Amino acid sequence: MNSELRGRSRSSAVLAGFTLIELLVVIAIIAILASMLLPALAKSKAKAQGILCLGNGRQMTLAWRLYVDDNNDRVPPSYGPGTNQWVSGNLDFNGGNRSNWDIEQDIKKSMLWNYCGNSPGIFKCPADRSTVRAVGEIRPRVRSIAMNGWFDSTDVESFGAGFKVYKTMNDLVDPGPTMTWVFIDEREDSINDGEMIVGMTGYPNSPGQWKIVDYPASYHGSAGGLSFADGHSEIKRWKDGRTMPPLKKGVELQLNVSSPNNMDMFWMMERTTRKK
Repeated sequence: MNSELRGRSRSSAVLAGFTLIELLVVIAIIAILASMLLPALAKSKAKAQGILCLGNGRQMTLAWRLYVDDNNDRVPPSYGPGTNQWVSGNLDFNGGNRSNWDIEQDIKKSMLWNYCGNSPGIFKCPADRSTVRAVGEIRPRVRSIAMNGWFDSTDVESFGAGFKVYKTMNDLVDPGPTMTWVFIDEREDSINDGEMIVGMTGYPNSPGQWKIVDYPASYHGSAGGLSFADGHSEIKRWKDGRTMPPLKKGVELQLNVSSPNNMDMFWMMERTTRKK
């Protein structure tokens, strides 16, 4: 091989070496940038989901209020016999239960369906990723929201004797529409029927008797969405770990458990109902 060819070979090898190094440097830079950007993107996604959740809550409460206006001020029952409740059906993790995944089963038969713009998406927080296996595939569950059990329920008084069960809009005197929640996102391993019960036993000054009957969701970074009778929505951050036990996918939580001195439950009780 003459000197000219040897020179060309050495030049090609050097160029090839530099190209590989440059490629590795670029890959390293991309990895560093990704590690910096992914948390920011995750936060942005979580924030967007929170905004959508707030919007869903407002739309559901608007539908609720339109129903009230059309029904002589009566609120839709949160729970009752048969179909005499705002939405029927019980959620679980059984794929054979169409209530979990088929909007035709219960959602489209809801008392509020005609008032919510035929939008099944507002019945569920966008951050709720719960699914069931049904008809040979994985399907998302259709509902995460539940109604305040103290709105015209047939079974709630056993969770706080002597407290008001609201049956009309005019009943919302204390704590008033701005302080009374109507809908909440309930945890995927807690939600079953259409009501979420906040136990009132021990309210306000016997904290040793406080309980968690049903569990609020914490889909937004240890926080969950609620909407109130005046139409506004909130994302509430929970502080007590007992309000947010570890999630075991596909396994239902034990409900109605003692939770003394749980200030998350006190916050909920403050915004649920009052003594008669």
